[in-house]
Amino acid sequence: MCAASNTVAAEDVPATQPLLAIRNLNKTYTQHRWFSRKSFQIPALQQINFSIPAGSTFAIVGESGSGKSTLAKCIALFETPNSGEVMFHGRDLLRLTKPEVRKVRPAVQLLFQDATTSFNPRFSALQVISEPLHIQNVGSKSERQQRAQELMEQVGLAPDAGIRSVMEFSGGQRQRIAIARALTLKPELIILDEALSALDLSIQGQILELLANLQSRYSLTYLFIAHDLALVGEIADHVVLLHKGRIVEQASPLKLFTEPQHPQTLAMLRAMPLLENASAAGRS
Repeated sequence: MCAASNTVAAEDVPATQPLLAIRNLNKTYTQHRWFSRKSFQIPALQQINFSIPAGSTFAIVGESGSGKSTLAKCIALFETPNSGEVMFHGRDLLRLTKPEVRKVRPAVQLLFQDATTSFNPRFSALQVISEPLHIQNVGSKSERQQRAQELMEQVGLAPDAGIRSVMEFSGGQRQRIAIARALTLKPELIILDEALSALDLSIQGQILELLANLQSRYSLTYLFIAHDLALVGEIADHVVLLHKGRIVEQASPLKLFTEPQHPQTLAMLRAMPLLENASAAGRS
């Protein structure tokens, strides 16, 4: 694999039909200078290409400012790219009308690093979880509440805790609530934008186990956005490394850790002693 290329070597291309395919995606922000009244362009994403097979766990890794969150927001249609395609089941989401987007949106859910930023602090846990059903006008009030209670159990929370304010829960419990809410509309793709980075290691492990169980149960596809190579190395089927808005390397975790090609990959590995040791062991 060429170190600075977006092209994946033949042996790294997933064989299954992709659920999501990103093609030549570009995103540029315009920043205005206050005093000179001039503006300049800041490229956030440049010629991004990759595909994600259904049922897999895919990871986008990079340092702060590499464009990871911008990419997540473009896929979830929270940001509009300047050019390119976001193909979901063979349809370009960027070409859909607003009514069509409303129909597709439940299939793609986004989880954030701090779950409370997407919660109404006045809501109870049950209200937060059932809110997407209310917005999409799915079921009666009692049916929505029953669905929320079922999901609370599935993510490891007691149903009788549903009447408590979301602000009364711990960080790990709030992420469980966020996961339950993401599941209400039966999504196919869940994007986790640094969703585990604020949790301690023991809680991370518990949430990862929960996500694995839910993936098996609902045939979910995960897109992990992270800066932690050690974390994604444990869970991902394929890893893409972003650097300054470009894909500089992509491969399986094993190949990425044992045969890194790009200087940025090497730099991230050296910053993590455990991974550096694993990489050395793989080459020996």
